Amino acid sequence: MHIDGQEDPALTAEVDRLLTRRTRDIRLKGEIKRLFRARVWSQTAKIIRAWMIWVALLDVLTLALNMLILPRPIALSMLLPGAIIPPIAATTVFVWRRPRAPWIQGASLIAGMFFMLLSVALVGVSAGGEFYERHLNIMLFVGITAIIIFGIPLAWTVTIAALALGLYLFFQLQNPAIEFGSAVAATLFFASGIFATVAARRIMTILAQKTFLFELRDRRRVAELALANDQLVLLARTDPLTGIANRRWMTETLDQLWGGCRGCPEGVAMLMCDIDHFKKLNDHLGHAEGDRCLVEVARIIQENVRRDRDHVARYGGEEFLVLLPEVSEEEAVSVAERIRQSVEAAAFPNPGSRMSRRVTLSIGIAVQSADEAASPEQLQRQADAALYLAKQSGRNRVLLHEPEASGSKQVRSTR
Repeated sequence: MHIDGQEDPALTAEVDRLLTRRTRDIRLKGEIKRLFRARVWSQTAKIIRAWMIWVALLDVLTLALNMLILPRPIALSMLLPGAIIPPIAATTVFVWRRPRAPWIQGASLIAGMFFMLLSVALVGVSAGGEFYERHLNIMLFVGITAIIIFGIPLAWTVTIAALALGLYLFFQLQNPAIEFGSAVAATLFFASGIFATVAARRIMTILAQKTFLFELRDRRRVAELALANDQLVLLARTDPLTGIANRRWMTETLDQLWGGCRGCPEGVAMLMCDIDHFKKLNDHLGHAEGDRCLVEVARIIQENVRRDRDHVARYGGEEFLVLLPEVSEEEAVSVAERIRQSVEAAAFPNPGSRMSRRVTLSIGIAVQSADEAASPEQLQRQADAALYLAKQSGRNRVLLHEPEASGSKQVRSTR
């Protein structure tokens, strides 16, 4: 589980704990609750704003129709209490245009619903007669629709439901057309329906929360899987002994470099480095010392190249390939000689070597020139040829491969 790019084990554990519980027992708290609210706020706010706008439009339309079809005294009595809804709806829409503190949002919504329900009730009370109880029923209908579609905290939902029932009971008790018992009975009847609606809304909210928990868990698992895949890719491209890149990674890098340039990039040098008499080192000191030698030589090579630009790979056995982009022949030779001298100065023992009692390195260099188009395979063969001649001419040296005008090749030693 990640929050702002940082893994949070406590949040991960809480998500797993909640998902082991029964659905009806899920309760979001703390950071998970904050994340859930942030996740659903936009959708909830859009629904509330749309509901408020439509109720206001229907209210205006109803008042206009009343002026046309009802007796003028009754229509005028409805006008003032009905006019409360549009400004209340507009205020609520304004508050819910952007995220605010939960208490501000809750207070604005509950207050807005109270005055809208009160407005609907007062329209009927002002008109009297058949409109009295009809508008009280309409008020309950308005409250129930809000309860059903508003994905808000349960406490807010219960408050809206209580306000609707409270207003209904209050005005029914004031209704001269019915007795006290009838008012209470009607209130209890509607209370059972509203209670069922609130319970259904609660289940819908819990299911949404559970879906969110699954989303968090799946997001974590996808991140873990992606990390595992990245690690597998890294392992597939890394030499397990030295920790540097392996032959596969270097081959992919060469393909990308040549492919990205749509041809042969100029000023690219390849260094083929080989540890002299490495087999004799293994025979005399054992494979453990041989492995330690490979690790140290890899470290030295890396220390003598540009970490942000050059590439080093173990190419096989005791052989290393170094790729130097954007260098001249002189710069490539300088880097190679620095590597060779650093390995020799490290004075790793090699008692089986006939030419030296310490580990040395032979290096062949090939540089991509501007007037010769060569593939990475051709450049590597040239570096191999230079390395072969470096071995043949005494080892512990750097040789640069140079083309002749006639097309034959010659090798120049830097020692």
